[in-house]
Amino acid sequence: MQQLTTVCFLTVYLCHVSGFTQTPLLNTKSVAKTTTECKAESNVLDSFVSMINGNDSNNNNKKFLMAQSLVLSLINEEQCYNTVEGAQAFAEACAVDIVYEDCFEPQPIVGRAAVAEHLKFRALARSKNGSAGFRIDKISDGSTACGFAWTWTSNNSLEGLRGTTFVEMNSNNQIQYVREIPEPLYKPGDLIIEVLKAATADATPKPPPDYTSKTPKRANEIAKYLFNDVQGADPEEAMRFFDESIVYRDFNYEDVLNGKAEVKKFIEDFSFPGITFATQRFDDGVKATCFTWEVVLEGAPSAIKGISFYEIDTDTGLITYVRDVPESGIKPPPLGKIARQFRPALGVFQPVAFGSRKGGL
Repeated sequence: MQQLTTVCFLTVYLCHVSGFTQTPLLNTKSVAKTTTECKAESNVLDSFVSMINGNDSNNNNKKFLMAQSLVLSLINEEQCYNTVEGAQAFAEACAVDIVYEDCFEPQPIVGRAAVAEHLKFRALARSKNGSAGFRIDKISDGSTACGFAWTWTSNNSLEGLRGTTFVEMNSNNQIQYVREIPEPLYKPGDLIIEVLKAATADATPKPPPDYTSKTPKRANEIAKYLFNDVQGADPEEAMRFFDESIVYRDFNYEDVLNGKAEVKKFIEDFSFPGITFATQRFDDGVKATCFTWEVVLEGAPSAIKGISFYEIDTDTGLITYVRDVPESGIKPPPLGKIARQFRPALGVFQPVAFGSRKGGL
């Protein structure tokens, strides 16, 4: 499974273009709040928790998908990603020390006030030339954390930028961590294979790790097994978890991989030493799962962050859909920055007809 996400490194080796001025960092200083203001900021989250939990004191046997439900409410009802009011509602659902890794930006946004400022600024920028929309294409069924695949839309007639976001809750049911990564606009395809081989030419091969064969059935457990146990070992062990009709979207390629044979070749093409893959955070999804990772090339000075989204057939326990998205090596990405200035509501140079990419493909 190590090879499935190594395509992210093209961003580092092919995207280092100079001459673009980065946007200034947002102010991440915390702002002191009065007791009244702090109580007001908790209203959205408190009301939401009360709504899904109900007032029944004998409610202990019920299990709610807290993370998924909160995300759906903030996006679909509050419109947190395309209105100023919604952005404020999102901030009110966050912990005071929230860390928001918008991987389009040079640095993480830290603190509730800074997150509110960041999301409001983006909502205003996207809506200045028309109606900006935000569509959830897929979402994992997590309670402590969840992830979702998304698309920027406009006027329900066009769709543009795609990406993936991971959201993690704390013990108080507040959002404590977010990683958001938009798709790279430049997608080089197989060129990255030669780039990576050149970058790792002097790497020393390592023996495959030992593992105990398992057959987990929950989406998050399958992902953990593949990446934490089987990675770098037996490719055939990994392939037995993929459905014959698997749809695999890696955002360094223009086209999706369709079918188990194409995915197997993709894995084999990226089977060479010098690449270390490290998972970071997983949600607890059963039917679908989202997790964050970073990849390091041997001898490279820094790692590249990414997010993966996996969906399974719960009857067979096989993976039917994958979306991988890496961060850019330059922040903001030059092409992405220009596209957001050119088409702020859509974030791409050439949008497509609304609904023409099923599931955000």
